[in-house]
Amino acid sequence: MKSDYRLGIDAGGTFTDFVLADKSGQVRLFKALSTPQDPTLAIRNGLALISEELGVPANEVVSNCDLCINGTTVGLNALITHKGAKTGLICTAGHQDSLEIRLGHKEDGYRYDPEYPPATMLVPRYLRRGVRERVLSDGTVREALNESDVRAACELFRAEGVETVAISFVWSVLHPDHERRAGEIVREMLPGVVLTLGSELYPQVREYTRTSTAVVNAYLAPIMKRYVEAVDSYFRSLGARQPVRYYQSNGGLAIGQAMTDRSVYAINSGPASAPAAGQYVCEPFGKKDVITVDMGGTSFDITLTKDGSTNINKNIDFLRYRIGVPMIQVETLGAGGGSIGWIDEMGLMQMGPQSAGSDPGPACYGQGGKLPTVSDANLVLGYLNPDGLVGGRLPLDAAKAHQAIKTNLADPLRMSVERAAYGMFTIVNANMVNGIRRVTVERGYDPRDFVLVGAGGATAAHITALADAMGIDTIVLPKLASGLCAFGQIISDVKYNYMATAPLRLDNAAAYARIDELFTQIEGQGVAHLKSDGFKGKDVVTKRSLDMRYVGQVHECTVEIGNFKVDAKSIEKIKDAFHKRHKELYTYAEPASTVEVVNIESTLYGVVDKPARMKIGKGVSPQKALKGHRDAVFSADGKRIRTPIYDGTPLGADAVIKGPAVIEEVTTTIVIEPGWTARLDASGSYLVTRDRKGAK
Repeated sequence: MKSDYRLGIDAGGTFTDFVLADKSGQVRLFKALSTPQDPTLAIRNGLALISEELGVPANEVVSNCDLCINGTTVGLNALITHKGAKTGLICTAGHQDSLEIRLGHKEDGYRYDPEYPPATMLVPRYLRRGVRERVLSDGTVREALNESDVRAACELFRAEGVETVAISFVWSVLHPDHERRAGEIVREMLPGVVLTLGSELYPQVREYTRTSTAVVNAYLAPIMKRYVEAVDSYFRSLGARQPVRYYQSNGGLAIGQAMTDRSVYAINSGPASAPAAGQYVCEPFGKKDVITVDMGGTSFDITLTKDGSTNINKNIDFLRYRIGVPMIQVETLGAGGGSIGWIDEMGLMQMGPQSAGSDPGPACYGQGGKLPTVSDANLVLGYLNPDGLVGGRLPLDAAKAHQAIKTNLADPLRMSVERAAYGMFTIVNANMVNGIRRVTVERGYDPRDFVLVGAGGATAAHITALADAMGIDTIVLPKLASGLCAFGQIISDVKYNYMATAPLRLDNAAAYARIDELFTQIEGQGVAHLKSDGFKGKDVVTKRSLDMRYVGQVHECTVEIGNFKVDAKSIEKIKDAFHKRHKELYTYAEPASTVEVVNIESTLYGVVDKPARMKIGKGVSPQKALKGHRDAVFSADGKRIRTPIYDGTPLGADAVIKGPAVIEEVTTTIVIEPGWTARLDASGSYLVTRDRKGAK
């Protein structure tokens, strides 16, 4: 770190988290209620909290930051709610309906459901305009671009008030000139619109994927542009010396212009930083197999890291839209502190996915919410401090929580409020366990081989119950758990993905030379981009990969390769790596079969200096940190157990607390169920382990 501070901001559905690190390794965490109607308002409110604690003006804090980093849900929310910009599509004539045909595919789980509704189209049919042009699969032009068709499309878009345009032609990745010329015409006739070229955003084989990715990018681009401009302007007004960085769904940072041009990378901006943070907090314990779970106010996010490498998705359906660009693999479900409890038509209790969010919020927030939520259940069960959350800044109303559960669940189901609350707790846990199984058991991983890392403000109240259900013996709970994604941002590097298509068989020297030439080209673009951003040669790291398959196969798999020259000598290493990866994925390999490359990709990192690691001193013993006792429920019978409550703030390194117990940190509450023991490590994380003899 070159300046006094580094600031990470993660905007969630209920809270916006702020993590401020200084040179000494001290890390402070702040929370402000999210303001979806104006996301910059939450940033202002959070900086006011930081200013109050440090006793210095917000502009002095910002001007002394070497990096201000923003993870945002703006793009994700626009896609979920279908409130993106009015979009037009220019495509090859005859391909206007490829978005709707969707390769004839229905999402898994609905393939044979005739009543499953079609996906909402981001571009209505009348704004998808086909133009006469055609490029063949060898890159030759069969029909030249008809510029009058492009101009006619622009006339329609102008009349309809289109804000953003995507252009995607068949085989444009092999001959992009038609797209580029069409783009020039759009810029000439519609100078105010945002333009996305499919061959530039996603230069890979597969026309449907490329078109869908370009449309999603165009749909979000004006929204992200306005957001980035507002945030950048605000930070400049506070004297920021460096441009604000934004967190991308590929797990790295980018400047605002990159996020505007490549808005599709902003979709999973927030949870994408969780794996980096999870690996970081597990390093002191020598753990590289990590499941990071993040339960906030609205959603529950799960990421998996195996042997220090986090799963990356490409060419997937996300919220029913095909997206080709690399994204950290995040399993998301509607399970958060604001998830609402309800009774279905069969008289069974259900939890979520609908959420009370931050407005009106859970009933216990006292902001008008009347429906019972997970937070209300945790308060009734004795897990949460009735005096309030976030150091008392968010007071809780236990009576309103009790009444919401009684009226909507307990009385209709003829049970006590305590039993109803524990039922809510159990059901939401079961939903989260099913999500964890999807990223572990269903993908061939045994969850018992992993460490469970807790992130998010609500996770710590559920973490031992989740681990118990999954058979996981070890939990790592950072003191910064409720802001772990914001922390993950400040320890991440700048990251850009550069791609090209290369449909070549690996059986001749010309193919090897072409692949090497393409790598050199795209990496040259990336290095120039990073150098303009202030990174020098030693700070730039490159990783290469190839999408490969056996000749005759339909789908390819991604294989990471070294940064060596691709030639007749190194090609055998590449083939061996492919055979090995193919066997890992599909249980067999065919070394005698011809291998072909479909796409190439280079990931370039601008390595950022990391803050010093947090250290916990001696502090006080658990006995001196004991605040008192509270009656809490740990079983379905609803019986209350007198449970010790500890103040986590003054606890010193190596403090050991046995369950049942509750540890109250400023921004999270840790529930240690019977059969578990927590030890505070000097690195600032609680290591929570199962006591086999005492387990339930």
